[in-house]
Amino acid sequence: MAVVDDDLENRMSAKDRGIGSRGGDRNRIGPPPMPVALSSSSAEFGDNALSSQWTSWLVPVFVAANVALFVVAMFVNNCPKHFESHRLRGHCVADFLGRLSFEPLRSNPLFGPSSHTLEKLGALEWSKVVEKKEGWRLLTCIWLHAGVIHLAANMLSLVFIGIRLEQQFGFVRIGVIYVLSGIGGSILSSLFIRNSISVGASGALFGLLGSMLSELFTNWTIYSNKIAALLTLVFVILINLAIGILPHVDNFAHVGGFLTGFLLGFILLARPQFKWLAREHMPQGTPLRYKYKPYQYLLCLLSLALLIAWFVVTLMMLFRGENGNDHCRWCRYLRCVPTSRWSCDDI
Repeated sequence: MAVVDDDLENRMSAKDRGIGSRGGDRNRIGPPPMPVALSSSSAEFGDNALSSQWTSWLVPVFVAANVALFVVAMFVNNCPKHFESHRLRGHCVADFLGRLSFEPLRSNPLFGPSSHTLEKLGALEWSKVVEKKEGWRLLTCIWLHAGVIHLAANMLSLVFIGIRLEQQFGFVRIGVIYVLSGIGGSILSSLFIRNSISVGASGALFGLLGSMLSELFTNWTIYSNKIAALLTLVFVILINLAIGILPHVDNFAHVGGFLTGFLLGFILLARPQFKWLAREHMPQGTPLRYKYKPYQYLLCLLSLALLIAWFVVTLMMLFRGENGNDHCRWCRYLRCVPTSRWSCDDI
């Protein structure tokens, strides 16, 4: 995407304000609500054996990698040098940090690098992905962040959501869901948005949320507080999707990541039902068989078919240069709903 005067506030799409964002408007950034929901006791399993089974190490590694890459981005950005060389007006923020100081707030209100630097390091931009065949940006963009506020919101959400899931299901399954959901969000974002760059992990985070919802459905019988767990999760998801209809918020990445994670949850997060249900009715020490219910196999196969079709169709459309808005006129309202307070004409 082309950015005039490296103005991140005008050029960048924000992916989310509740669960991190991909750039955006400083007035709408806020702490992610998801940790509050996850800290409640409403979503409890019916068996204590379903508590932590693995030690979480992948999620902390993801957090460390995101922080390290943000430091690299700030080092490459070198605000004092490019401001001096281009004779730009304004002052770098926190200039005592030297090379790591932030762009002026009028260019990037999130306390981070310029959009040019993010673009150079792998931000998502339609023209580079489609016209220059730089498909790797669909993956690299989920590891970059627009600023300290953006990074903190995403990483807090990742810790609260990801660690619990990794403890329950292991690093392989959660890692696959995180990465594929991030890519799924990037693909849908590229199909509908052509005039802005995008960075951030919110598509991947929404994928984890989607997998939590499908995990609840496929493992429905082993939950003790089913309705409370469902209502809590749906409430959090709807709130964050609703935030995505504000201007400069890339809700397509949210939706793409969520749908990908939702399908992956049926494939990767199903638990053998009969083992847990039979345990409380059998003498202690009796060996139990791991057995899945027929509907779990059905959901798994159906989700696998839909997931493959989803990636094949969207990737074909993307690299053919098709514009998603031509096939879905009303879909633009998923990203921005015009009101008397703001216009969506430039979105």
